[in-house]
Amino acid sequence: MYSLEDLLNIVQWLAMVITITATWYVAAERKDNRNWGFWLFLLSNLLWFIWAIPNRAWALATMQVILAGMNIRGVKKSELKQAKKSEKVNAK
Repeated sequence: MYSLEDLLNIVQWLAMVITITATWYVAAERKDNRNWGFWLFLLSNLLWFIWAIPNRAWALATMQVILAGMNIRGVKKSELKQAKKSEKVNAK
């Protein structure tokens, strides 16, 4: 059985790997990959937040909430841009 400390350590490493993967995807040329990047960033925000609270890392927890808001904005903008592009294609 894992201790809470062991589980939090796993969460921390998982959050780091997902954050790096998200960064890679957001920088991609394909829009689908960029969209995945935003969703991965949201997952990493959640994992960092889960890690930060029991570790009393209040600045990190606050930053993850703010970054999650920015990533939600990114997802919405990406979806809106995709919808507008679809409308243009359908209008032709």
